[in-house]
Amino acid sequence: MLDVIRLGFSEPVPGGDRYEEFGLPPGPVEYRAAWALQRELHAEVVSGSRPDTLLLLEHQAVYTAGKLTEDHERPRDGAEVVDIDRGGKLTWHGPQQLVGYPLVKLPIPIDVVGFVRDLERTLIDVCAAVGVATMPVAGRSGVWVAPEGEESRKVCAIGMRVSKRATMHGFALNCANDLSWAANVIPCGIDDAGVTSLSREAGHRIAVADVVDIAATAMTELVAHRTSPRVG
Repeated sequence: MLDVIRLGFSEPVPGGDRYEEFGLPPGPVEYRAAWALQRELHAEVVSGSRPDTLLLLEHQAVYTAGKLTEDHERPRDGAEVVDIDRGGKLTWHGPQQLVGYPLVKLPIPIDVVGFVRDLERTLIDVCAAVGVATMPVAGRSGVWVAPEGEESRKVCAIGMRVSKRATMHGFALNCANDLSWAANVIPCGIDDAGVTSLSREAGHRIAVADVVDIAATAMTELVAHRTSPRVG
């Protein structure tokens, strides 16, 4: 069973918004508050007092930096960056970007790479469900729009950590969010590709509210598959 918690959105979404249940104000969630909640729920998943859990939310605008972020990749205007304990480099979160934090206890033997690859495939299916064709790019994490003869454009960033057998952090899917932030940094440490959103690629607005149910269903299926007993 996966507990899907929809929490903190800029517009009403299907399934409601449980921000009051967790003592948060309405609207996109301040990053540090969400990180504290993520760590609290992760500890409960690890202890067995909570089932596998998926947080789906929007953040207030913020840059976060994974362990591999280099100084020259940080914001050129000196904007604040929150340094965190995930892998990867620097990225942005903000309104109308769907962020998912799967807090999932992985079976032994732990296969982190397999979980991430399945997460990529799941998000590719989510994008396809709203009419945007995406793909993985060899040697680069996340989900990409990569038409032949054009610059590759990242639509979804992925950065995971596993602690005490349970996953933390997750994905950030650009839906209808501002993209101007990418001009202020080297996003994900990649200076030879672009960033995009579902809305930009589709040519019409695709909001978080249009994607959240699809993502919740797809992630529930992914977690059921990745946590089922291994045969052989």
